[in-house]
Amino acid sequence: MKTQSIQPFFATLRAANPHPVSELEYTSVFELLAAVLLSAQATDVGVNKATRRLFPVANTPQSILALGLEGLEGYIKTIGLFRSKARHLMETCRILVEQYGGEVPRTRDALETLPGVGRKTANVVLNVAFGEPTMAVDTHIFRVGNRTGLAPGKTPYEVEMRLIERVPKEFAVDAHHWLILHGRYVCVARTPRCYECQVAQWCDYEPKTPPPKAGSGARS
Repeated sequence: MKTQSIQPFFATLRAANPHPVSELEYTSVFELLAAVLLSAQATDVGVNKATRRLFPVANTPQSILALGLEGLEGYIKTIGLFRSKARHLMETCRILVEQYGGEVPRTRDALETLPGVGRKTANVVLNVAFGEPTMAVDTHIFRVGNRTGLAPGKTPYEVEMRLIERVPKEFAVDAHHWLILHGRYVCVARTPRCYECQVAQWCDYEPKTPPPKAGSGARS
């Protein structure tokens, strides 16, 4: 993607969605951290279904610990890899209580020491909870960054660094939300919906996907 295309690319995404938010449901920084930890290799919809049951009962590190491992597993068993995620969340809660007074730390280094919290999860918390201009590169952003030519890279980290380099400051805080949503609903993996894409004119992807023929079936 040409440098001069980046500003109108993001300006168009912003105009369509001026105040993007995470599709994970949460009411506190800890709930956000827990939800993102649980979302690895799972959908936001699936995580929300589980946390709607969990959070009314336990939504602090202390209350999660009080549930015990089996109790926690019972609430999140509909999520993939729930046993390992339960262990990670329990250990994270223990560390938060013992080392941080039950509060979620605000630095990347501290966040990344928590079990089950990698760079992507830390970036989400830093961005969504604390308003830092981080780029949480998931499969959607990785695909969009490469397919559009905005931030090509062979690894999520390369794409993240390229985004930090290329995204104008005025868009930096919300950029990862716009890119995730764009990848989730428009620039989808199998057959991108170029025919309904508002930013197609600035995208490097060719050939653009034509509209499906009438009666051709489901959207991918």
